[in-house]
Amino acid sequence: MAGQTETLIGAILADIDAGRLAPGQEIDEAALASHHGVSRTPIREAYIQLEATGLIRRLPRKGAVLFKPTLEEFLAIQEVHAQLEGQAAGLAARRISPDLRAELERITKDCADHASSKGDADPDGYYQLNLRFHETVALGAANPFLVEMIKTNARKLMAYYRARYRYPGAIAQSALEHREIAELILSHDRNGAEAAMRAHVQFDQVTVMDLLAALG
Repeated sequence: MAGQTETLIGAILADIDAGRLAPGQEIDEAALASHHGVSRTPIREAYIQLEATGLIRRLPRKGAVLFKPTLEEFLAIQEVHAQLEGQAAGLAARRISPDLRAELERITKDCADHASSKGDADPDGYYQLNLRFHETVALGAANPFLVEMIKTNARKLMAYYRARYRYPGAIAQSALEHREIAELILSHDRNGAEAAMRAHVQFDQVTVMDLLAALG
């Protein structure tokens, strides 16, 4: 049972990460049961665990839906997320390993190359690079508990961060900020890296309202 539950949780998280589940969308319980060959019991256990993290909400007679924030919830989550990401960048400036230093340099260059060669095209492709950048920074903090907190929190707003790269100029700006953050980390500037990362992941309220409207 535990193995089935973990498999189901992994499948739902993969759908969130890939953008196959949108905020407020109902999770297809019948499709999960059919695809994974399981009964409703492990599905409901998976729902309970995911609801405890805030990623889904179970509704009477509607099953489970992916978390869809209000404006107030979005701003509150973003505030926490900025602190977590900033802390990771600051710790990475102190702790990042040689292998992750090299990976950070590679992914930062990949982001810049994408921005210069494709401009505003292929925002989904850039978003995957963006995920790699942030994951590398988080791993550089050498704190697995912090990494998991960042992942869980990021998934609550992932669809909106993905949509942000469809705005003109957003990819180029992001790539520039990635370069700044990477340079601060690689030069061991903890305070600078932390502040730059916090600013990087935060949107102003007007942008948040636009994103909430765009995704319904």
